[in-house]
Amino acid sequence: MFITMALCRVLIQYFVSLPTMIPAWQSGVIKDIIQATPNTRRFLIELPETTSFDFVPGQFITLDLPISEQRNKRWRSYSIASVPDGGNVIELVIVHVIGGLGTPYIFNNIKIGDKIALRGPQGVFTLPPVLDKDLFLICTGTGIAPFRSMLLYILNNNIAHKNIYLIFGSRRKENLLYPDEMKELEQKMPGFYYLPTLSRETWEGNNGYVHPVYEALLADKRPATFMLCGWRPMIDEAKERITNAGYDKKEIIVELYG
Repeated sequence: MFITMALCRVLIQYFVSLPTMIPAWQSGVIKDIIQATPNTRRFLIELPETTSFDFVPGQFITLDLPISEQRNKRWRSYSIASVPDGGNVIELVIVHVIGGLGTPYIFNNIKIGDKIALRGPQGVFTLPPVLDKDLFLICTGTGIAPFRSMLLYILNNNIAHKNIYLIFGSRRKENLLYPDEMKELEQKMPGFYYLPTLSRETWEGNNGYVHPVYEALLADKRPATFMLCGWRPMIDEAKERITNAGYDKKEIIVELYG
């Protein structure tokens, strides 16, 4: 495995960009809202107080929503779905959670042009500094957001890598996020494989949950690193299955939603 200049830049950014303190709150402006699936929207947010919003792919921001008198009950955190590009516009992808407080407010009240308080970036759910093993990105729902950021960053910076498998679990085909973009990325980036699977609908692709998909690939016991993002039931089961397959828990990196 040789280290390219692009990878050296990534290593430098990785170690200097992770925050050492909680960022200050700032104001963001909603630039666009895109209906991605029947219950999911993409929100493009401009940060006019920041010329260049620097973050490491996989990090998140926190929104301060007027849904409670208590500050910590107003805060909702979302992974950044866009790639760091030196600009000051970021993308969030948010699913409408029925019965919740945060997402009903976001979906029913926030419009293009509105201002919203946010802070970030934060978080350590980031790529390994060297991609010298096969990388399994396993997610459900909006858990694809940090992986989209990572994949585009790898492509844009020509980062050396082994095979990368994005295993994305969804209920139905209409709920898949960024499907055309992921298929296009599969053509552009050698060694990247997009493997969506549906649990509530039969189709031409994989059917069922994410676990049999990665287990079939791991039958040869290849060296691998695993990044898991989504709801707790999926993550807990994946961790158990991966360790039962003989992999060290140190090779599993987790971002829990909810």
